[in-house]
Amino acid sequence: MNKKQFVTKSSLQPAPKVLVSCRDKDGKDNALAVGYCGNCSYDPPMVMVGIVPSRHSYQMVKDTKCFVVNLPTKDYQKEFDYLGSVSARDEDKLAKMNIKTADASKVNAPILVDCPVNIECTVVDSIMTGSHEMFIGKIENINADENIVNEDGSIDYSKLDLI
Repeated sequence: MNKKQFVTKSSLQPAPKVLVSCRDKDGKDNALAVGYCGNCSYDPPMVMVGIVPSRHSYQMVKDTKCFVVNLPTKDYQKEFDYLGSVSARDEDKLAKMNIKTADASKVNAPILVDCPVNIECTVVDSIMTGSHEMFIGKIENINADENIVNEDGSIDYSKLDLI
């Protein structure tokens, strides 16, 4: 068996495509596309998201110690691409794309209403891993569209066409 050896930026694919929403100390909302995200504990339930320190949202999460992981479906691809390519330093991305938000119920951050799943998190720790700071968020609440929630309260991901 012949294998080529090489180094790449991201060796695990597919990686989840999520939108992380946050709010700064002055109440200004923002969201960014995040490629480094995953579960990191089931007891207590926690997720981690990686944000590059040069990103505008980085300081927001660092200061407020909370964020929301929003799971976008493929019909939200245009918004996802925009939020991942434009900085809130340059314009109000949420207003420009007419993105609907609502206050999260347990953390001081917005949820993206048109995403079928919103995971509200409080930062409990973080670690610099090189290019990204990995923020570990304890899950405080999960909002999910009623039509994707099973009788036992679990989310039926087969009903979602995620990016």
